[in-house]
Amino acid sequence: MEFLGIGVLTWITFVPIIGMAAVLMVPKGNDAAIKWIPAVATFLQLVLAAMIYLNFNKGMTGINSLEGMQFVEKARWIDVEGVSWFGRIQIEYFMGVDGLSVTMVLLTALISFIAVFASWNIDKALKGYMAMLLLLDTGMMGVFVALDFFLFYVFWEVMLLPMYFLIGIWGGPRREYAAIKFFLYTLLGSVLILLAMIALYFSVTIPDAVTGERIHTFNMLAMMDPANYEPGSLLAGVGTYWRYLAYIALFIGFAIKVPIFPFHTWLPDAHVEAPTAISVILAGVLLKMGTYGLLRVSYPMFPEIAQAYAVPLAVVAFINIVYGALCAMAQQDFKKLIAYSSISHMGVVLLGMSAMNSQGMVGAVFQMFNHGTITAMLFLIVGVIYDRSHTRDLDAFGGLAVTMPKYTGVMTVAFFAALGLPGLSGFISEAFSFLGAFQTHRYITIASTLGIVLTAAYMLWTLQRVFLGSPNEKWAGLPDINGRELFTLVPLAVIVLVLGVYPSLAIDLMTASLNNLVDIVAGGSALAMAP
Repeated sequence: MEFLGIGVLTWITFVPIIGMAAVLMVPKGNDAAIKWIPAVATFLQLVLAAMIYLNFNKGMTGINSLEGMQFVEKARWIDVEGVSWFGRIQIEYFMGVDGLSVTMVLLTALISFIAVFASWNIDKALKGYMAMLLLLDTGMMGVFVALDFFLFYVFWEVMLLPMYFLIGIWGGPRREYAAIKFFLYTLLGSVLILLAMIALYFSVTIPDAVTGERIHTFNMLAMMDPANYEPGSLLAGVGTYWRYLAYIALFIGFAIKVPIFPFHTWLPDAHVEAPTAISVILAGVLLKMGTYGLLRVSYPMFPEIAQAYAVPLAVVAFINIVYGALCAMAQQDFKKLIAYSSISHMGVVLLGMSAMNSQGMVGAVFQMFNHGTITAMLFLIVGVIYDRSHTRDLDAFGGLAVTMPKYTGVMTVAFFAALGLPGLSGFISEAFSFLGAFQTHRYITIASTLGIVLTAAYMLWTLQRVFLGSPNEKWAGLPDINGRELFTLVPLAVIVLVLGVYPSLAIDLMTASLNNLVDIVAGGSALAMAP
C-alpha cells in the first residue's frame, strides 16, 4: 500500500516529523497553529493506522520470515565496502508489520493523537513541547515497524532525547531528578542492547543479492534463522556461554523499559513529574516497547535460552504483580498509585509470556494493548482533577460524585477495567495470561492471582476516598469534565467496552503470528535438548 510512491509504513512513521518541521516554522506566539498542526499530523497517522488494520491479512504467519510480514518496505540504506577483516557493511531500510506489531502500531497512533489534545493546556515553550512530542511519536512508531536491528536501535534511541526534555523542562518540581534518572536507566539498557546487537551482526551472514558473497547483516529475520550463523562465530551453536550473555544483556535492556523488578525505580518518579500527556505516552506505549523487544528480538533469536529462563521470568512476573499492587495500595499521591499499578499490570504481561504457549502469548500481547488504553484513561483522569485542584492527595477529596458526576462515570469505567471486571477488555487479556501460565507454572500462577485481589482493593479504596462519602466543601465549586477532556477519554472507554464484549477484533490480528512464535521457541528448546 503506497501513497505518492511511498509505502504506508514510511508515511505512518514520518508524518509526525513533517508536523514537527511545520510547527518549528510557525511564528512564535501563534499558539493555535502550534496546537492544531500536531493534531492534524497525529490524526493522519491514526487514519493510516486504521487503513493498515482494515487491510491486514489475519491469516498470514511467519514471524521469522519475509513471507509472514505485511506492508514490507525494503531499500539499501548504508552500503560501505570495508577494507578491514569484517568486509562490507550493509544496512537496510527494512520495515514491515505482523500480528505482533500491528496492535502496537494501532496503539501508538491512538495514544499519540490523544496526547496532543491532553497537552492543550501547556503554556510554557509550547512550540518546543509540541516538536518534542512529535519526535517522540516517530521514535515509538519506528520501533514497532523496523525489521533491521540497526534501524530498530536508531528509533529506540531517538525516543530518549525528547522524553528527557519533556520530563526535564515541562515536568513537576523534581523534574530534573526524574529526567536524569530516566535517562541513565534507559541509557544503561541501550548500551547492553547495542553490545548484543553488534555480537549478532558479526555472527550472522547472508548472501549478497548482487555478488552472492556472504556478508554480515542487521536483518532481524535473518538473525532468527540458526542456518545463518557462521560456524565458529561468537553466537553460533545452541545454549553456548556467549549466547546466554547476549540474552541476559538484551533482557536487562528491555527489562528496564518494562520495567521489571528491580529495574523499576525510575518509573514512579518519571510518572509523577511528567506532564499528564507524557505520563499517558509513557504508560500507554513506552512500557510496551520492553515486552515487545523481548518478543521480537530475544525470544525468536535465542529460543532455547528463553525456554530455559521461563521459570525465572514467571517468578519475576509474580514479584511485579504483587509488589506493584502492594506499593500502589500504600500511595497517597493519586498519580504515583497509577504508576505502581502499571508495574503490577505489566507483570501480567510477563506471566503470559513466561507460559510459552498460545494462550499465554495471546493474553500477554492483548494485555499490552489493553493496558495501554486503560492506563491512558487513568492518567488522563488524574490530570483532569489535578488541573482543577492542583493536588493529587487522595485524602484531600471526598464526595466528588456529587460535584463531578460525568467525571465520576468515566473514572468508574477506567477503574473497573483496571481491576479486570468481566465485560471490560482487561478481564479477557488477564484471563488468557493466567490460563496460559497455569498450564506451565501452576503454583506461581496461583500465587500471582493475589494481585487480582490487591488490585481490586486499592482501586475500590481509591474510588471510595475520592468520590464517595460526604462532599468536601473545599471542592464544591469544581467544574465537571469538559468537552475536550471527554474527547480524549470517551474513545478509550469505547475501546475498553467493545474489546471486553468482542475481543476477537484484536485477538484475530495476533493469533497466527504468536502461534508461530510459540513454535519457534518450542523448536529451539527441542534443539537444545537434542543429543
